Amino acid sequence: MRNCVLFFILLLVLSCQEKEVKKLEIGMYRGNLIGQDNQAMPFLFEVTSNTTLKIYNADEVIEVDEISYSNDSVYIKLPYFETVIAAKFEGNNFQGQWIEEDRDRSVAIFSEYGVKQRFDDEATSNVDVSGVWEMAFNNYGDIYPSKAVLEQDGNRVTGTIRTPVGDYRYLEGIVSADSMKISTFDGAHAFLFKAQVTDSSMVGNFYSGNHSVETFVGKPNPNFELPDEYTLTFIKEGYDTFNFSFPDLDGNVVSLSDERFKDKVVLIQLMGSYCPNCLDETKFYSKFYEANKDKGLEIVALAFENAKTKEKAIKGITRMKERVGLNYEILLAQIGTNDKGKAQEKMPMLNKVVSYPTTIYLDRKGKVRKIHTGFNGPATGEKYISFQKEFNAFMEMLLSE
Repeated sequence: MRNCVLFFILLLVLSCQEKEVKKLEIGMYRGNLIGQDNQAMPFLFEVTSNTTLKIYNADEVIEVDEISYSNDSVYIKLPYFETVIAAKFEGNNFQGQWIEEDRDRSVAIFSEYGVKQRFDDEATSNVDVSGVWEMAFNNYGDIYPSKAVLEQDGNRVTGTIRTPVGDYRYLEGIVSADSMKISTFDGAHAFLFKAQVTDSSMVGNFYSGNHSVETFVGKPNPNFELPDEYTLTFIKEGYDTFNFSFPDLDGNVVSLSDERFKDKVVLIQLMGSYCPNCLDETKFYSKFYEANKDKGLEIVALAFENAKTKEKAIKGITRMKERVGLNYEILLAQIGTNDKGKAQEKMPMLNKVVSYPTTIYLDRKGKVRKIHTGFNGPATGEKYISFQKEFNAFMEMLLSE
């Protein structure tokens, strides 16, 4: 009898041990994504509970609330975007992959528990990079302009870099001696800008995930401006308006000629649920739509998705809509690729699709009043504020006509 009791106690202990699952420790971590040339793209995150954490990029805080566990592994699903960190624990740290299944991409990642610095280097800075920099990036022979707006406090650097069609989000890092390193991770993109700097020049490499590295040069230029984002995309000669006809998430075909759009101001947003600049724009449009939808306004988004199946595309879009609280229509314009050439074929009235997002403004008579390419989000500071003022004034005029 005594042996039977001991046997059952042993089974109970083993059963409890089998159910014991390792979980994230509460506290600060540094995550490191490994790009080309074995470059680490660091970011800071704070685990606030077993199922929640916060990612920090300068003034940006990204709240993550989809964390699950299995034995010695953790799965962190990033908000809004269909990407996940899948990793195994090594003590209080973990090592694994950041996975973007729709693009067949994965990036190695490891964490460091208790590390509160984005970069280790703490040498005194010999230069001050604060201000506006005129930049030129070389994307495998394709040269494109950019505008960096940076602030330096001690050796800490924050700011962003704008391109003609958007921005590289909230960047944060350091200047150590004559070397600058700034990075960001928002769940959809991991960026690292690494450069040698002087008071009059900047030369370096731009790492994006582990699939791309570009070179760049820069020089201070407080008067530098990028091309006007209202001039990049336009209606071709021979077309007097814009039109579309695509299915909604329930499979019902929606066209601009439908009664619901008649005599209304219509914004047509070209976007993708995987795109951070599109997300910034969508959040902004969502608030404007709720405040003005009773004034004769319709907003409709045409989604150009990387998801390999319609079901996965719908799932990703639905998740994004729920998280944003989005109530305007999203239509499935393209599945399996975000190729802009194929997108333009579906909208032959446009000269070209330069970027996601792009917005076409139509007045109550269906006339295209202007087309805005790209979006400069909250990381761009004054540019974002000035856009909001300009947008609100123009929309007020259209709605009053």
